[in-house]
This record gives sequence, C-alpha cells and structure tokens, in this order.
Amino acid sequence: MANEIVFIGDEVAAAGFRLAGAAVRVPASGAETAALREETGRAALVLIARAAAEQVDPRALARALASPRPLVMVLPDAAGLPPAVDVAARVRLQLGIGQT
Repeated sequence: MANEIVFIGDEVAAAGFRLAGAAVRVPASGAETAALREETGRAALVLIARAAAEQVDPRALARALASPRPLVMVLPDAAGLPPAVDVAARVRLQLGIGQT
C-alpha cells in the first residue's frame, strides 16, 4: 500500500486536491463504486466527495468506511456546511444595537 492520498469527486474539487499534491479520480457517472474499490486497494487515505459517495453502492461504501486501512473519509460539500457567522451582526445583537 502506498502512502498516497487520493481524492474521488468532481473535476473542480479535484483540481484543488491535485494542486495540493493528492492523486485524483474523476469517475464517469456510474463508475464511482469501481473507482472507490480500486483506490482503497492502493492508497493510504481516500477522500471522497459527498456527491460521489452518494453514487457508490451503499454496501461497498459501508465496508470502505469501516475498514481500518485505508482510511476513507466522505467530505461534505458547501451545501452541507453551516452558514458563516456574521460577527458584526452577532456583536450588535449582544449589545442590543439595531434591534427593533
């Protein structure tokens, strides 16, 4: 098993991971399960985008996530993240400024 980090997901995110030094896979629609199986056989860490993980066979994904090696992580997309905190609005709320 190599010490390689592999990202599986869309082309835009893959470009960023490639710049960071990771190997990337952008599987065709329907080929996500095969890509995950191939990469878990050779990589030390497999990062898979949520959208790609949703297309993987659920049993194959569960096995990959439960396996101690390689480490497999499903990465959230921007839609799955909480909205950014507006610090200025939070301070105004705490001070009671601007409330109607």
